[in-house]
Amino acid sequence: MTAAKESNKPKASTPVITTEKTPIAQALQNHLIFSAFKTSEASTPRDWYVATGYTIRDHVVERWVKTAEAYNAQDPKRVYYLSLEFLLGRMLQNAALNLGIEGEVAEGLKTLGHKLEDVVELENDAALGNGGLGRLAACFLDSMASMDIPGTGYGIRYEYGMFRQSISQGQQVENPDNWLRYGNIWEFQRPESQYPVRFYGRVVEFPTAKGMEYHWVDAESVLAIAYDMPVPGYDTETVNTLRLWSAKAAREFDLAHFNEGNYEKAVEERNAYENISKVLYPNDTSVLGKELRLKQQYFFVSASIQDILRRFLAKHDDWSVLPDKVAIQLNDTHPAIAVAELMYQLVDVHHLDWDKAWKISEKVFAYTNHTLMPEALETWSVEMFGRLLPRHLGIIYRINHEFLQMVNHKFPGDTDLLRRVSIIDEEHGRRVRMAHLAVIGSHTVNGVAALHSELLKSTLFADFNRIFPGRFINITNGITPRRWLNQCNPGLTKLLESVIGKDFHHDLYKLRALEPLADDADFRKAFHTVKLANKERLAKRIEQVTGVRLNPAALFDVQIKRIHEYKRQLLNVLHIVTLYNRIRSGHVKDITPRAVIFGGKAAPGYWMAKLIIRLINDVASIVNEDPAVGDKLKVVFYPNYEVSAAELLFPGSDLSEQISTAGTEASGTGNMKMALNGALTIGTLDGANVEIREEVGEDNIFIFGLTTQQVAELKANHYNPWDYYHGNPELKQALDMITNGFFSVDEPDRYRAIGEALLQNGDQYLLLADYASYIDTQDAVGQLYRDKDEWNRRAILNVARIGKFSSDRTIGEYVEKVWHVKPVQH
Repeated sequence: MTAAKESNKPKASTPVITTEKTPIAQALQNHLIFSAFKTSEASTPRDWYVATGYTIRDHVVERWVKTAEAYNAQDPKRVYYLSLEFLLGRMLQNAALNLGIEGEVAEGLKTLGHKLEDVVELENDAALGNGGLGRLAACFLDSMASMDIPGTGYGIRYEYGMFRQSISQGQQVENPDNWLRYGNIWEFQRPESQYPVRFYGRVVEFPTAKGMEYHWVDAESVLAIAYDMPVPGYDTETVNTLRLWSAKAAREFDLAHFNEGNYEKAVEERNAYENISKVLYPNDTSVLGKELRLKQQYFFVSASIQDILRRFLAKHDDWSVLPDKVAIQLNDTHPAIAVAELMYQLVDVHHLDWDKAWKISEKVFAYTNHTLMPEALETWSVEMFGRLLPRHLGIIYRINHEFLQMVNHKFPGDTDLLRRVSIIDEEHGRRVRMAHLAVIGSHTVNGVAALHSELLKSTLFADFNRIFPGRFINITNGITPRRWLNQCNPGLTKLLESVIGKDFHHDLYKLRALEPLADDADFRKAFHTVKLANKERLAKRIEQVTGVRLNPAALFDVQIKRIHEYKRQLLNVLHIVTLYNRIRSGHVKDITPRAVIFGGKAAPGYWMAKLIIRLINDVASIVNEDPAVGDKLKVVFYPNYEVSAAELLFPGSDLSEQISTAGTEASGTGNMKMALNGALTIGTLDGANVEIREEVGEDNIFIFGLTTQQVAELKANHYNPWDYYHGNPELKQALDMITNGFFSVDEPDRYRAIGEALLQNGDQYLLLADYASYIDTQDAVGQLYRDKDEWNRRAILNVARIGKFSSDRTIGEYVEKVWHVKPVQH
């Protein structure tokens, strides 16, 4: 008895945890010691991040386990969302907010001498995506969990993001984005969930009584190892799962080569296969880059399909009920190979009859298209595809053969139609059209904005719309208000709660209650105060990262998105140069002070996009240092645009630039986020801008430029950009300054290629045709901004009327029109 009592006494060196703190504070202190293995005296700021993360994670995991148990017990139909990107952003604060414990965590940290806002800044953004596609997927996961929809995301656990962008001498520099440098407390490795994924080899045919049987032999294998991340819903017990796959070689290294001293050769195979999950979007301008990209897509799709079928077979042995239990959504063409993979699993592995397998498969898949540009739809050379995935090429050939037979019966003699809809493109070097595979293999295909969906049916997929009437529908994109209002704009959130209550967190349409307050002078003043505070916060960060000091009273004119010619950052630059010339001339009075803020990454192999970034920075260096300009005009390029940067940029924006050529942007979601945070939009009638105008009212949005129909007519009538160049002195002056070296004195020809693209090569995206309308509309923007009261009134109406663009509404439409699943509560 004495020995036992003695052993229970605390040793002198053992930390003694007091019990006088709040439960959260106690948990933080405990995790600092038992998870970070630090005392308060020896702790670093990162140790406090770890302690805070684990404390919040404990609450998440408790609900996560209950959710998994409920799904297992109730066996509902589940949604599996396959996406090559999930741009999650930081998780710590989002989890605390969704669980309703942010205040307690902040208070607990405060009692221990720390601030939650400082802790949050130590979390790296999860580098699992690049742009709107990945952020949309993250918003959808949030909404599914918040609406108690049994859903799982599947993707790749990239060790490195696409790249971390820095700007050196005005140019984009790509650095490794090592987001896992300090580990990831939000992931759980599942070594028991691993699957072989095969490449190369050959196919052997065997005649049987049921027909030909195919065996994929001599293939090389890589293991897909599962890592799970929790997705907590807002104000609910549901926590769904994002399952990410990491590639691991089947054998660590070749011991014979190692013993010979040939260490590089010993690990060569391991490195080759583990490269699959190494980097998001490897540069695919080379043959090897293209092959790695296809490997990535098949790797995560194959592992995901195997995992889905394993989960199904744990409960069922009747394959005919698979569509009653499984809904798979293909997020763009990247996971389209899933159609062939499911057929491979059902026919070759589980020995179903082909026709039965195809009927099952077609009822399982649905496909979301995200682009109207044919060049953006993925295709793979038949040679490379067949070498990498020989069995799947055979499966695709059979799918295509039977599909074309059906089309020929339905539209006899129309050989041009057969050529156009074939999965195999015979005219451009024999290529596999992945979008065609996705359309043919899915029961529903949706566009992501009303205009986009109509154009899909009338242009890009017009033939398929004839063949499959009713298959194409529209589901307009949305954004989660949890991150894009609650989290990123706490000042506005608190103001809204104080006047209309908290119901809008669950139903964004409830923001309509704000409309009468747009005419309330006191509320407009309070709204302006919140906006100014957000702009001051943004200006402070911009000065820290770029050295450029902005006046928060100026109009913050913001264009943040992937750098691409069709998004027309160049048109914005032409406006900047025009304003610059007007200021320098001294002839134009009452120019509204304006800060133009850009952000976005150019793909490593996209030379013109990188040249545009350099031009923006060269223009900024001249404009910002010109004493004749002063605070009337500033230009900033915000480096390494990511989710955590967006959380500052959206609330601090006055003007949202959504200026793509009409008929090119599928939807856009930055336009929704900015409007929700009280910015007015300047944009073309493209993507979701059309519906935003319908919702907020045409007086509360600045629309300019050609419509989609006018764009098509202008191109059909042999558009000549020279006519616009010679017909507009301001345009000619601005473009000449760019192309003749005014902004690049050290290298006068640096931007000559831009002039050639716009004048000699046809101005593909009609910048010059839209220039005059854009400039006039920007003048109207500047004039309105000088009337702060009226500007705030219209900004409030944007917030009040943006409810349609909640991702909760979007997911509700998927549930009703596509997935046919039901909420699961526990």
